[in-house]
Amino acid sequence: MSLDTDKEEKHVKQEPLRLGLNRRAVYRKPVDVRWILLASAGIFALFSIAFDVPVWASFFAYALIFVLVIGGGMKSRTKVKAPSGVSRKEASEIVDRGMKSAVNALPDPCFVVDYRGTTQYVNLAAQRRFGTIAVGDPLSFRIRAPSLLEALDRVSNGGSTEVIDWTEKVPMELWLEAHIAPLWSVSSGNLAVPRGRPGLILVVIRDLTEARRLERMRADFVANASHELRTPLASLTGFIETLQGPAKGDPKAQDQFLGIMLDQAERMRRLIDDLLSLSRIEMKVHVQPETLVDLSLIMRHSVETLLPVAKESGVEVNVNVPEEPAEIRGEKDELVQVFSNLIENALKYGSSGGRVDVTCRLDPDSTETPHWIAEVRDFGPGIDPEHLPRLTERFYRVDVVTSRQMKGTGLGLAIVKHILTRHRARLEIESKPDEGACFRVFIPGAVIYDENDID
Repeated sequence: MSLDTDKEEKHVKQEPLRLGLNRRAVYRKPVDVRWILLASAGIFALFSIAFDVPVWASFFAYALIFVLVIGGGMKSRTKVKAPSGVSRKEASEIVDRGMKSAVNALPDPCFVVDYRGTTQYVNLAAQRRFGTIAVGDPLSFRIRAPSLLEALDRVSNGGSTEVIDWTEKVPMELWLEAHIAPLWSVSSGNLAVPRGRPGLILVVIRDLTEARRLERMRADFVANASHELRTPLASLTGFIETLQGPAKGDPKAQDQFLGIMLDQAERMRRLIDDLLSLSRIEMKVHVQPETLVDLSLIMRHSVETLLPVAKESGVEVNVNVPEEPAEIRGEKDELVQVFSNLIENALKYGSSGGRVDVTCRLDPDSTETPHWIAEVRDFGPGIDPEHLPRLTERFYRVDVVTSRQMKGTGLGLAIVKHILTRHRARLEIESKPDEGACFRVFIPGAVIYDENDID
């Protein structure tokens, strides 16, 4: 029995190191047991001498006390030991840390609340999106969407997972979606949870603004494309019916109607060509071209092809591009389309200024990778500031009537934007009323590596 006790004491002495518990708290129970047994032995010895109690009766009483005390001590020590080597408190803390790590790893804002809607934890994404919210504050302090709070109330009363969405108008239009899920197997700490209610509730919020805007843009695109095609089709149908009916024997009316029909057919062809071009560019917008081309040569070529249009409009075109090659990585045909579109727009809508400047120069602010700045500037009526952010949208026109008179489709600048995106370039538009407009393209120059410099 002495050997077993020594092993047990040795095991208990190792417990504080393994469990991280207080050494005094572990040893207090064995030290108390020894003092109790020693005091009991002294008391029974005094009773035997003073009251002439038989030795066997004293020994029997002492053995009974010994069994009770030692049994209680063993039971208390059994509670201290943890089969897995971790105390219950530490296990609870590990679960908490794991849940916090998982919630923080999510890219969307997340709130962990109890059944009363009181915040217990907020991840970093939620703090960045909604601001700091203290633990213990109601979730409604930060999010005041009635539909979200009603769904949270249903889930806290024992309901299943809910997904709701809502919109916000201030400070800007936003579309948000919330996933509200009960965490039945997780405790809420010292809070007494009523029966049938979850210990904690996880609220995950997703921002659907970009996706909804893309859906709206696609819907607008389909509607605008249908409208742009429907108008010339209706004109063609009407004129054909007229030629087959009242104007069947009128040569003069036939010549007039056939001319209009040709213009409408050309308009449809331009629109379809632009739609197909935009579709092709969007399919490979993520693939950056690798071919070396000369930006100066491309800009000169674009000007030369539009000189007849400039002469017809009475506009002088001034070209100032480097004589040496301005090498970039790109696709020649697409870049010609970009600058032809920009120069043609300047000739059409800025013809009242009588001059268009086409320039190309190195960006003095570029550091690691050199950038070229290509500008097309006109001196016409200019563009109002409220139109500038939307000029590259599909089918957006500042003046619909003027655009159609100039045979525009409303897709030119959208094509320019997508081509420049593919070339890792960007477009800046600068304009003021009565001061003309400047379309400025920043495009990275080609970095050519010498094979001898590569280790």
